Amino acid sequence: MPAGRRLQAAIFDVDGVLLASPHERAWRAALAGFADPARFTTAFYQAHVAGRSRLDGAFAALSALGVPDAAAQADIYAARKQGVLEGLIAAGAFSAFADAVRLAEALHARGIKLAAASASKNAAWMLRQVRLDSGHSLADLLDTDLSGHDVAHGKPAPDIFLLAAAALRADPARCVVVEDAPAGIEAARAGGMAALGIARLDDAALLRDAGADLVVTTLDLVDVDALAAGVLRQRDN
Repeated sequence: MPAGRRLQAAIFDVDGVLLASPHERAWRAALAGFADPARFTTAFYQAHVAGRSRLDGAFAALSALGVPDAAAQADIYAARKQGVLEGLIAAGAFSAFADAVRLAEALHARGIKLAAASASKNAAWMLRQVRLDSGHSLADLLDTDLSGHDVAHGKPAPDIFLLAAAALRADPARCVVVEDAPAGIEAARAGGMAALGIARLDDAALLRDAGADLVVTTLDLVDVDALAAGVLRQRDN
């Protein structure tokens, strides 16, 4: 961010950042019949699927697993995954990350605009179901939600984040993106935004290699006052 320029907006990915959602679980369960689900580890999910659109993620996973005719099979795998996911969401098999909620609330209290920008078309449904201590939903805390919005290019292209910045009327150079996936970090940097990586899965090195400006293992470590003032750094204590 430009020195001395106040932060205008924070853009959050949903799956893995705001919510502990069942996406990875659904992808793994839907893999039966294509490949051994045991091969779909958390590290595999982070490297090949996280942050990508449903169809891109399906193709990337099948390709990486060596499934024959991955391009033709991707539609079937993606549709099967969606069915599993909808059942898990309906059953309430997800929760909000408390540290992300605290960061979002702290930035909101300081007048920073907030957006969700996820590849998931199910994100809005889940965000509406999460209730905050105020009685409002997590969706109510956001100024805009671009999750699942069709864009010309998915992550690691910056399209979805630039769309969010435009919706908030924010200068991309004065936005921070909070991401847990390398593809999302790359997208933030490609859009000229600061990139804050949250390494919940022992994957800090992947996020740093993708270009994150700061990587933390909990968002409680972020210096919120400094961030609001345009400086992305970790708290001293």
